Amino acid sequence: MPHRFTLDQLRGFVAVADERHFGRAARRLNMTQPPLSRQIQKLEHALGVDLLVRPSRTVRLTPAGEAFLADARRMLGLADAAPLTARNAARGTAGALRIGFTAVSALTVLGGWLAAVRTNLPDVQLTLAEMVSRDQVEALLADRLHVGLARGIPASDLLSARRVHTESLILACPRDHPLARLRRPPTLAEIGRHDVVTYTPTAARYLNELVVSAFHDAGVQPRYVQQVEQVHSLLALVDAGLGVGLVPRSGSRLQLPGLAFTEIAGLRPNLVETHCLWRTDHGNPALAALLSLTATDAVIP
Repeated sequence: MPHRFTLDQLRGFVAVADERHFGRAARRLNMTQPPLSRQIQKLEHALGVDLLVRPSRTVRLTPAGEAFLADARRMLGLADAAPLTARNAARGTAGALRIGFTAVSALTVLGGWLAAVRTNLPDVQLTLAEMVSRDQVEALLADRLHVGLARGIPASDLLSARRVHTESLILACPRDHPLARLRRPPTLAEIGRHDVVTYTPTAARYLNELVVSAFHDAGVQPRYVQQVEQVHSLLALVDAGLGVGLVPRSGSRLQLPGLAFTEIAGLRPNLVETHCLWRTDHGNPALAALLSLTATDAVIP
C-alpha cells in the first residue's frame, strides 16, 4: 500500500524538476543535497513510481515525473493559499452565501446586495434562489439558505429579521379600464366596484393580508375573481383583462403593454415591507459581513 507524502517532499521534487540539478535545488531550498535526495526517494516510494532519471551531471524527469509535476505544483499552490483562504473565511471575506429572494425583492433590494458583495466580498461564492416568503422561512430553518429577502416577520425564535425596504401599494389596471381614465387616484371604494385579482392566503399570505386589510379598513367588500402567488403573475392576469389588482410600487417596473398604474387615494404609504431573515445562531462570517454591509434598520426581535 503506498505511503503518504509530505509537502516538503513535493517542494523538493519541484525544485529539482525546475533546476534539473540536485545541488542547485538544494541551495534554493537552503538545505544540503543528501537530505534532498532522501526526500525524493521517499516521495517515489510513496507513489510507487520513479520520478527522476539520475545520470551523472543532470537530472531528467521520467514520463511519470512529467505527469506528476503539474499536480505537484497545483497541490503546493493550494497549500500555500489555504491559510489565507481560512483567514478570509474567518473574516467573512471568503466563503459561501445562499440567498433567497422574492420576485419583487429582486427589483428593489437584491441588486444593491449583489453590488455590495461584488465590491466588498469578491471571494464569497453566491447561490441565489427565487422563493416565495413561506418557502424561504422553511429553507432557513432547514439550513438550506443563509439569508432571505422576504415579506413579513416569521413567528420563529430561531430567526432574526431586519426591515430593508418599504414601499406603497398602487393600482394596476388595463390601460383602457375606467379607473385608468379617471385622471385622479381612485379610492378603494371605486376599485371595489370592479373585479379584483389578488394573492393566495397561503404562499402569498403577507400580500393577501395587506390587500384584505386595506379594503376592510375602508369598509369595502370587493369581488375577488382570481388568486395568484406572485406579483408578476397578478400583473399578467390584469394585462389579460381579468380585473384590476393592488401591487407593490416596484411592480410597476414590470411593464406589460396593456397595463396602467396609478396611486390609490387615501391609502397609507409604505405599507409593503421587505425584511431580510437569517438564523440567529448562523455562525457564518460571510453572512455577518453581508449583514454589516447592508445594515439599515435595527434588528427586529
